[in-house]
Parts: sequence; structure tokens; C-alpha cells
Amino acid sequence: MRPLPRFAAALVLGAMLAGAAAPGAARAQSLDLTQGGPVEVTASNGIEWRQQEQVVIARGNARAVRAGVTVTADRLIARYRPRAGQAGATGPAAAPAAPPAAGETPMSGGEIWRLEAEGNVRIDSATDHAEGDRAIYDLDQAVLVMTGQALKLTTPNEVLTSRDSMEYWPQRRMAVARGAAVVVTQDQRRIAADTLVGYFQEQGAAAQPARPAAQPGQPGQGSQLERVEAFGNVEIRTPQEVVRGDRGVYSELTGMARLLGSVRITRGDNQLNGQEAIVNMRTGVARLVSTPGQRVRGLIIPQQGQEALQPQGQPQGQPQGQSQGQGGRGR
Repeated sequence: MRPLPRFAAALVLGAMLAGAAAPGAARAQSLDLTQGGPVEVTASNGIEWRQQEQVVIARGNARAVRAGVTVTADRLIARYRPRAGQAGATGPAAAPAAPPAAGETPMSGGEIWRLEAEGNVRIDSATDHAEGDRAIYDLDQAVLVMTGQALKLTTPNEVLTSRDSMEYWPQRRMAVARGAAVVVTQDQRRIAADTLVGYFQEQGAAAQPARPAAQPGQPGQGSQLERVEAFGNVEIRTPQEVVRGDRGVYSELTGMARLLGSVRITRGDNQLNGQEAIVNMRTGVARLVSTPGQRVRGLIIPQQGQEALQPQGQPQGQPQGQSQGQGGRGR
């Protein structure tokens, strides 16, 4: 093993991928480390270079920067190999390249295929942010996996959190949150489930009028959530109701959510039960949808939540008894 001074480590790692083709500025707003370009690594407590293992370890306020994306942690581990096309470059376990020429290092012309971060991990671009206790960025698979406490992914318009793990796939523009997962939208609408899968618009896609924080062509607009798929113990809270179901999908473009399976809409002591519900997250109105062969059941308490729990098309001034009688046919 060989310790490296701070300034030398930054230069060495920068040389490793300087020849990789990709102008990072075009996609630098997302948390994407796969686009190529030089990698600069610095640390407060020294950097260790293990030549036989093809590993560089940075300790103490360690930082790796590539194309506008910064990874900071208590410890960073960069695993490298000879670049594709060079002798020995057949995969993660490839043999070391031929001895370096004068003035070069064994890492010259190599490439990082895996970056590991441990302790107080933070990943930032100009607009997006992620954090956790531990992160592994597999550049071959183009996936970031975070684990630990208080996992969070923040974009200009949404915050996604989870308890067990969080995956970010930049090339697929997809994030997966597992375990007590929650997404909070820009207007403070909240969707919770055992697992949430978020799909983001391509960088530079046109934004909707209801989302002023990300106008078309505006620099630094960052990731833009397009839709969320929810699985297991799904719960949507609006100012008026709590809606629960087995699974669901939410479109940020339309503001509409659809829940399926054991659906319950609750407002105060009032409750409607069915198999499908439509929730307008922007207006806060939820309604059950009739399905063939399925009955809609409801419990309506006088003077509580009549407006939100009325079947679609029923006048708000309908007498109470008539409203109760139609509660089982809500649409």
C-alpha cells in the first residue's frame, strides 16, 4: 500500500478518466456519475493507494467530484481497473495492466468502476441532493444504492424518503424507495407506501404550468418527477381525507392518483370502502369508483364530511337522509 498526499490524489484520479467521452455539463443537474470525465478525490486525513487491490481509500471529510456531482463522506473507496480495450481489462476482477512508463502510475489510463461511501454520505448536484449512512455507486450498472438511517432524495419539487434502502438509476431516470417510503410533493401532498418507485422526466423536458420552479429551458432545473408507483399499505393524505389501498399510481403531471385494492376513504368519523378510488391531489377531493360485481360500502355520520364523501354529481344541499341512502353508490 502507498499513501498519497492530498494534491497528488486529486491529480491521479483526475487522470484516470480524463479521456472518457462525455460533456458533463449537459446532464450535471441530476446525480449522475456515469457520464465520464475526470474524478477528483480529496480528504482531510490522508489517502491510501492499494496497488495490488486496485483500490484508493480516502478518509476524513472525503470528497469525490465529477462533472458537477459531489460525493462527500467520512470514507470513500474508489475501485478501479484498466480501461476497456487495454490489456487485462476484462471486468471488475481484471488483472493489472502492464508496468507503467516513466512518469506514469499504475492507475494512469484506468477507470473507476465502483465508488463506495461510508458515514454521513451526501451526494449533491446544482439542484438535487441525496443522503444516507452508506452508498454504493456501481458505474457498470449505472445505479446508486443508499442504506442506513434517514435516507433522502431531494429534487426541486419533491422529497423522497425511506427507511431500508433507496436506489437511484440515472440512465433509467428512476428511483426506488423501500421501507416506510414517503414522497412529499411541492404543494405538500403526501404519498406513503412500503415501496415507492418514482419516474423522472428527462433533463430539459417541458415542465407543467402548475410547477413554476422548473420552467422549460431554465438552467439548473434538476430532476422533475413524472409519476409514482406505490406498493403495499398505500396512504395518501389530503387536507380533507385519508385514502388507503393496496397499491396505486400518482401522476405529477395531472395531479391525479388512483388506488386499488381494499380502498378506504376516511374523513373524520366518515368512511367509504371499495376496490378503487380516484384522488385529485391538487383539489384534495377523493371519490370511490364503482367496479362490476363489487359493492361500495359507506358509513356517514351526520354533520361530518358530507361534501367530500358525497357521491359524484349529488348536490351539496341534498337532505341528510337522502345522502346516507346513496352512500353505497358513490362513484
